[in-house]
Amino acid sequence: MFSSHTNIQSIRSDFHLEAMMRYSQFAPRLYNLCRSLGFEKGNIMPSRAFCSDESQGFPIILIAKHFGAFPFNHGRAGGVVATTRHGPHAHHGKDLVLIHASHVGYDAQNKSFGHYCRLQTADNEMSTTCGKVGHVISWYQREYAFAQSQIRLCYEDDRPSLRIDNQLLDDTRTEGIALDLDKMVARKNGQPHLLKTLSTSRIYAAADSFFQQFSAKDWPRETPREIGKSLAPGLFFFRKAIPSHEQLERNLFNPMPWIVTAPSPILLAAQFNTQAEFDRTYRSILKEPTYTGKRLLFVSCLNIDISPQPGQLFPLTKCIPWAAYFQDGQGQSQTLEQAELVELLLQQSGDNPDAINLEDAIQKMVEAEEIKIPFPKSEEER
Repeated sequence: MFSSHTNIQSIRSDFHLEAMMRYSQFAPRLYNLCRSLGFEKGNIMPSRAFCSDESQGFPIILIAKHFGAFPFNHGRAGGVVATTRHGPHAHHGKDLVLIHASHVGYDAQNKSFGHYCRLQTADNEMSTTCGKVGHVISWYQREYAFAQSQIRLCYEDDRPSLRIDNQLLDDTRTEGIALDLDKMVARKNGQPHLLKTLSTSRIYAAADSFFQQFSAKDWPRETPREIGKSLAPGLFFFRKAIPSHEQLERNLFNPMPWIVTAPSPILLAAQFNTQAEFDRTYRSILKEPTYTGKRLLFVSCLNIDISPQPGQLFPLTKCIPWAAYFQDGQGQSQTLEQAELVELLLQQSGDNPDAINLEDAIQKMVEAEEIKIPFPKSEEER
């Protein structure tokens, strides 16, 4: 999905983060949308493809409340869809809903993304959320930080130059950050214009087009300056062998230069993963024979987990719908892009007359007459 510099920029800009709603409104609207599409009350089997994080529990409770059934589990850590579970899901209901979401924490006090308050820890610790996403991107962040500090803007023989660490120039490396030198370094006789070789680095003449992007104060003559944030996407990429089972990392690999340079890396990573997983899962649904002839709605979202405030047990989760796929079970289907999906949801009522009272339902189970379970005996016990 993320195949080129231009594509990644377009994909990023086409995801509108402002199209969000509280999950307490999203869940009933989604149910009412399903009913408007012909889904039958009492015969809808929801499934959630969420991260295993406890912060996703509140959305799961709301799905159960509004759809009248505890959702099937389609999720893997990090917000990856377990597409091998389509078959079991298809056999558990007449009409089927699959709700996918990546997620990111939000600290309302600091107005920052990427952390979430864990109420069950001893000191209500703030920790990385989504932790799986944070773990995946941390290696790339370290590689990027190394390059930021080991590329220096300087002058050599009164010429604007770049002093670059030897490791960043090693084309034989199969793992790590790599530079697009053609965009940074001048050429001489068809080769990068080398001015000087040092013990751990080399100095190259800077390309005019690259140098002209800087002001005089940002490219000092006296003391070499780290390139820092000026090492922008398009100037570097990553090399790494990713196992086939690491779907989350595979989803994020190509857009990783944009992720590590973003103001909120985990937010952007969750956004890209939402987009990649919808694209991948959509095709797996089309190829799944057990979904044929079934009425089905697949929705992909980005969940924002706002850390609980004093007196709250759950996050104030907000949902940003991205896209949906609907098939009517009679051979007709359509894909809903973000603007159309959000408009359809907003047209639905936030009240759901079919919502169940969870406390009443649980109390009925508590008060139900005891059922004795006789276990079969072996030949020896008879």
